[in-house]
Amino acid sequence: MTDASVSFFARLWLAILCAFRVVFDPRLASRVRALLAPPEEGTKEGAVSGTASKEERDADAANEDALGLLALLQREGRLVDFLKQEIDAFPDADVGAAARVVHSGCRKALLGHFELSRIRTEPEGTAVTVPEGFDGRSIKLTGNVRGSAPYRGVLRHAGWRVDSVRLPALVAGYDAKIIAPAEVEL
Repeated sequence: MTDASVSFFARLWLAILCAFRVVFDPRLASRVRALLAPPEEGTKEGAVSGTASKEERDADAANEDALGLLALLQREGRLVDFLKQEIDAFPDADVGAAARVVHSGCRKALLGHFELSRIRTEPEGTAVTVPEGFDGRSIKLTGNVRGSAPYRGVLRHAGWRVDSVRLPALVAGYDAKIIAPAEVEL
């Protein structure tokens, strides 16, 4: 698969997934930092050009998009605060109450900025037939997959497709790495 064949939404999901993995996996964070570090002077990459390549600019733009989405989820639902909080010591009732607040805010952000539709319209738990030539990106076969299509099974998850995205435009001077500024009450 070439880099150009990865769709925007696949890259967006990958960026979100990677962001969370980097937050929770220090070894991966070290490897990513090394990968993103500017090339040392005298290396072939550093000597070729002092400006970023198109691929690097595209990667930076994709990172800014993912960070913008993460900032939106933080602003509306305090998602980062919730995920960074160690919750093992809290009673289930407190965790549930916090989850309701996070869910409400993140849902507001999701529904306000993305138009989504189900990939399969049948109710989950319904018997379905997956025809020959089905789109493997839209339908994932699980369980005991043998033989060839058509496949008969039970719909466990209807799937989601993004129909449109309405993210706010970035303003000049915006630092995508600031997910949420520190708040100081006076």
